[in-house]
Amino acid sequence: MLEKVDLNKALSKREYKERLPRLRDRLSDLQKACWDANVPTVILFEGWDAAGKGTSINLLTQRLDPRGFKLHAIQAPRTYEVHMPWLWRFWVKLPNYGQMAIFDRSWYGRVLVERVEELTPAEEWRKGYRDIVDFEHTLADEGYTIVKFWLHISKKEQKCRFKQMEKDPLESWHVQPEDWEHHRKYNQYLLAVEEMLERTDSEWGPWTIVEATDKRWARTKIFETIIARMEEALQDRGFPLPEDHPSQEEEEPSDSEPSAGAANPPLAFGETPLSAMGLDARVVAALADAGIDTVEQVAARLARGDHAVLKIDGIGPKRLEKIKAALARGRVPGSAEEV
Repeated sequence: MLEKVDLNKALSKREYKERLPRLRDRLSDLQKACWDANVPTVILFEGWDAAGKGTSINLLTQRLDPRGFKLHAIQAPRTYEVHMPWLWRFWVKLPNYGQMAIFDRSWYGRVLVERVEELTPAEEWRKGYRDIVDFEHTLADEGYTIVKFWLHISKKEQKCRFKQMEKDPLESWHVQPEDWEHHRKYNQYLLAVEEMLERTDSEWGPWTIVEATDKRWARTKIFETIIARMEEALQDRGFPLPEDHPSQEEEEPSDSEPSAGAANPPLAFGETPLSAMGLDARVVAALADAGIDTVEQVAARLARGDHAVLKIDGIGPKRLEKIKAALARGRVPGSAEEV
């Protein structure tokens, strides 16, 4: 199965920036619609180490209402949990009706890590397939929408990403000796993944294999899959879909065609990088994920009254006012006298 996956699939930066804002707005609208319709959603992220699960989840949740979802990063069971039926610790993390639960790793650890690392007797992990299928069938019968992702990269790509992360002081902690040990067992894990996908793919809980070599392609596919499943869930229950409207983050207005209501059109700074705004790397990365790459784009959004950048972590009202003041005077934000 996985040998037929085309890991060379990619999405251009321009197309990604055009599609992502619409997808994020659509997902936000569907979250509200599912809340009103009492439709619960369970989203599972499985995949190779360094395949991009964490960054995809981060992007996925930026525009969601935090009151309507919970994120669960699954680790090894705690002492008291091993004295309960093995699925118990996942039952208690299920979302209420209308809410969403996102699992960074999940109950599939029973037939992956616990199998390959021999943490669980063979008889037990083999029963895990039946337990998982029954568990998910029960959830589906209770009205849950189940979305399951396997983020797939090659062994060569994984090694390359590990080495890149180790060179970055802010990222090196992500790569532990056990990660390299899992990498050495890539082929063993591959066999376990193949069997897992074959035996647990179902009508009510289908797997979506995400070609994750190109991050833009992977993130877009994740959004589109979740949106499609949530829309299907609403329609199956007879609820109308929320109206699809243009995103506020679509194509930036050109200087020759300023937006209506924009009293002061954005000043032209050329292709001034976001670093000129004096923001730290984490915030610059968040802006880039939102499709904002230059000072001009920030200026254009502010000029037409789009303050959506405030929803991005790290940009508060005070920072916004300083940026607006600098733009009004024609100076690049981030200079010593401005910030």
